[in-house]
This record gives sequence, structure tokens and C-alpha cells, in this order.
Amino acid sequence: MPLVTLEGVSKSFGKNRVLNDINLTVEAGEVVCVIGPSGSGKSTLCRCVNRLETIDEGRITFDGRPLPAEGRELARMRAQVGMVFQSFNLFAHRTILDNITLGPRRVNGVRRAEAEEKARALLERVGIADKADRLPRQLSGGQQQRAAIARALAMEPKLMLFDEPTSALDPEMIQEVLDVMRSLAASGMTMIVVTHEMGFARSAADRVVFMADGRLLEVAPPKNFFAAPASERAADFLAKVLTH
Repeated sequence: MPLVTLEGVSKSFGKNRVLNDINLTVEAGEVVCVIGPSGSGKSTLCRCVNRLETIDEGRITFDGRPLPAEGRELARMRAQVGMVFQSFNLFAHRTILDNITLGPRRVNGVRRAEAEEKARALLERVGIADKADRLPRQLSGGQQQRAAIARALAMEPKLMLFDEPTSALDPEMIQEVLDVMRSLAASGMTMIVVTHEMGFARSAADRVVFMADGRLLEVAPPKNFFAAPASERAADFLAKVLTH
């Protein structure tokens, strides 16, 4: 059974149809990179998977169950789905350690000492163990994004969603975040990654999903997609992004 299933998913904002009859499955342990031009619906697709956006038509299931509409069931489901945004969304007045331990302690009832031990191990994993007692503003953008990844991992999610996690970073900081994401992919974490980083999609994805105008136009292994895209729209997109 796939971990995530989207069946006939459509979504509009007013008269603007941003998702149009999307059908997609994501298996446990799979890394799926969603690429395409700006405005193609990639981020909306990502946000619909953990119900930050509601859908108008179709059905989304997570771990074999339809997404809950609201309340405790939805909170329980979201606790199993880590999400990393373009902006880091760290609590500015709390230390990095506090940012990471807050969810496990308040949502999962983990004791402080246990939560802190695990948080320090995660900070070690993402390469910023020495920043535990700093405030977010004392870290670089790349370090803040790595802290945001550690915070998501602290909830022990079954799925990680990444919505353009490097788009707000300076060029020299992008690679350090992508390296952490590659190590996550190699460890078997199920990941849906919306990205403009073609090198990451080529090297880390099991499948590439190409979207344009709210439609899913192509799903293929990266080797096939980058060598010979099946659609003219995808070929045009690649010609533009790979020459810049």
C-alpha cells in the first residue's frame, strides 16, 4: 500500500484552477521530486498532502486512511508528517534546542531530558550541534534551515515534505541544506520535495514529477526524465533551467 495517494485531486483559488485532476502515489521510502515552472501548482500540491490547503475534488490518503477533516485526528496525522518551508518558521525568541524539543514535549508528551537528548543528536546529524543554545537570528540562513529540518525530524515523521527549502538561501548555503536532504533520502525517509534544484532531483529522486498549469504532465525516473522528457513542455522547461 502506498504511503500517500492522490486520486483525481483538484483545487481552485477563486476562478484560478491551481490543481487539475492530479493522480499520484508515493511509496514508503521513496523520494519524489516535484518540478516545473513557477505557478504550476507544485507548492499547493505539497500543502494539500498535510491539509494545510483543502481540496475541492478527489481524495488524498495517508498511510491507508483519508486525510482527516479537522480536530484531533488531523493533529495526529500532521504529527506524522514533517514539513520544511521556504521560510524557516523558527520561534525567534526560543533557542534552537527549544525550537526542536517543543513539538515532542507538547504533542507527544516526551520528557524534557529525553527530548533534549534526541534534539542534540539531530543537531549533530544536520551538522549544527554547536548551535543548540543560540537564537535563530544568530544562525545563517542555511543553519536555520538545517535546524528546521531537525525540528521536523524530532517528531519521528513517516513522511517529510519540502516546499522549495533552498529558495530563500544565498547560493553558498544551498549545498549544505541539500547535503542534509541527500543523507535523509539515503536513510530511507519518504520525501516529497518541491524544488528548482535539478542536480538534487537528478541525484536523489526515485521519481521526478513534472507539473505545468496545474496538471501533472509527466512522472518518470530521473535518468529517463532528464535524458529524454516525454512531453514538449518538459523539454522546453529543462532547456531553459539547465542552460542558466
